[in-house]
Amino acid sequence: EFCSSLAGVMLLEVFLVLGTVIIYFLLSKKKEETLLFEKGWWGKGQKPETEEDITIWPFKVETTEEELSDLFRRLDQARFTEPLENSCFHYGTNSVYLRKVVSYWKNQFNWKKQVEVLNKYPQFKIKIQGIDIHFVHVKPPRLPEGQSAKPLLMVHGWPGSFYEFYKIIPLLTDPASHGLSDEHIFEVICPSIPGYGFSEAPHKKDFNSISAASIFYELMLRLGFNEFYAQGGDWGWLICTNLAQIAPNHMKGLHLNLASVTNMGFIHLLSILLGRYLPGLFGFRDEDVRRMFPFLKKGLYRILQESGYAHIQATKPDTVGCGLNDSPVGLAAYILEKFSTWTDLEFRNLEDGGLERKFNLDDLLTNIMIYWVSGCIVSSMRFYKENLQKGIGTQKHERLTVQVPTGIASFPNEVMHTPQAWAQKKYTNIVSFHFMPRGGHFAALEEPELLAEDILQFVGKVEKEQLWRKK
Repeated sequence: EFCSSLAGVMLLEVFLVLGTVIIYFLLSKKKEETLLFEKGWWGKGQKPETEEDITIWPFKVETTEEELSDLFRRLDQARFTEPLENSCFHYGTNSVYLRKVVSYWKNQFNWKKQVEVLNKYPQFKIKIQGIDIHFVHVKPPRLPEGQSAKPLLMVHGWPGSFYEFYKIIPLLTDPASHGLSDEHIFEVICPSIPGYGFSEAPHKKDFNSISAASIFYELMLRLGFNEFYAQGGDWGWLICTNLAQIAPNHMKGLHLNLASVTNMGFIHLLSILLGRYLPGLFGFRDEDVRRMFPFLKKGLYRILQESGYAHIQATKPDTVGCGLNDSPVGLAAYILEKFSTWTDLEFRNLEDGGLERKFNLDDLLTNIMIYWVSGCIVSSMRFYKENLQKGIGTQKHERLTVQVPTGIASFPNEVMHTPQAWAQKKYTNIVSFHFMPRGGHFAALEEPELLAEDILQFVGKVEKEQLWRKK
């Protein structure tokens, strides 16, 4: 009886949502063209009267012996729970495997060596809108005669970091040495989102993706880049999308390895119901159908099953954050689960979550250590609340289209698939959309060559046809 009443409630909710969407669709007005550049101030206390210091200073990752001995003490005192028999990663990170990770962390992982790896690319800090922004800035080692480097902003997401780009940076700044075409060579700028890694966390409420986009826009202008490309997945998708809406005349092209559409129209909903049977009618290709249907299983249930973390972080991030900020083992369990499932959902069926199939423990622990030593897990989780607390589909940027030339690399193991037919309604100028042969959510870290090739061919198209000039 409980099940049938629950089903009734769910059905009622579905009809309410459908009704709301239809009414919204009928009443929605003509789309406005751009987002306003918002110059916020996110420092502590009152904003000072004086002008902001625009000095850029070099930064290096450094850790004290005290920090490390504190970490090892906590690892030594870890309390583990027995996992259920045969549960693999279905209940989250399996603690039998977690013990192995912690043992590696204590006995083999060499953080000092990884710090050298992190410091091999030049890093800097600059104060923007009251907070210190950390960024990696890599120029090409050499440029062919008469060629200039194209500035490329690359933005990470949660629970990743600027380190995700370390394997793709050389492919973009020195493509010829890696067997790629050197027709286009990049100067790469990878900032840490405020509240992530070594960027200072905002001290005020309401710091959302538009706030981050405004800060990164200022960063690019201060670095002297009037025209640039931008690339992102995860939150980087939204931040770069907002940046394209704020500064369409400065962004030459937008490349995404995740393109989610938050503003669903009536046609979207119809395509969910009928797209499997009439794919052509909705512009779906065979691969779309394969990735999306049956929709209850590959869409709705998957979202419900995999988005618990987002609900917590969009409502009460500080509560669970307290535990994660206090326990390195808890932090590792929380973050590693995402690197398992988002790389391949099938990895839930493995005792070790398949974590070492695409990554090695040094890379995974380096990312976790960036969260640990900077103490940023709570502020990184708050970004969900700031972006989602007003509800999905309610904000101006979600109603706005993106006119900047867009390239989308659609990886098969991304948790949710967005077909080009859906993306097109938001990104009206898609010049390249590719179904990638393999890879999941952390594309730059998992498949740097595939992603680099896709970025290179996309920029090639934009440059050749001078697409960004055609206003």
